[in-house]
Amino acid sequence: MRRSQRRHRTVTAYWNDDTLVVLIPARMTRAEEKHWVAEMERKLQRSEPRRPASPKTSDEALLARCALLSGKYLDGNATPASVRWVPPMRTRWASCTPVDATIRVSDRLRKVPPWVLDYVLVHELAHLREPGHDAAFWALVRRYPKTERAMGYLEGLSAAAGWGISTED
Repeated sequence: MRRSQRRHRTVTAYWNDDTLVVLIPARMTRAEEKHWVAEMERKLQRSEPRRPASPKTSDEALLARCALLSGKYLDGNATPASVRWVPPMRTRWASCTPVDATIRVSDRLRKVPPWVLDYVLVHELAHLREPGHDAAFWALVRRYPKTERAMGYLEGLSAAAGWGISTED
């Protein structure tokens, strides 16, 4: 349970490995807190069952994978400071902050084939060199040979699940 002074109305929840994390406004009573924890747990159980973290899909494994992909497809010139799994994102598969060289990868990608995850990582690594989605950026991304195939896979996955996540971001 996390209470926030900045949160006024919304309640959010996500799984962090085996732990349910519920974010609520600080002003809520204990009774409201109890209600919302139960409600959010029911909601998350219906939408996405919790999955314990696997050592093969740890944050450290992602960082090591990025180092390998950077060397293979980006001349070793894209080195993130950190790469980590985050609760399912609503509108994207992953995100990169070039200023501090951090990459966040949606938990929804834990079970995709490795070549699809590799595409997403190459896409985010390319942002460390080219922040926008211009021609230079896409030239870097397309060095990964399965780019088009992975984009198609992600579009199909998003459509089938009704997530509305675009592969362009």
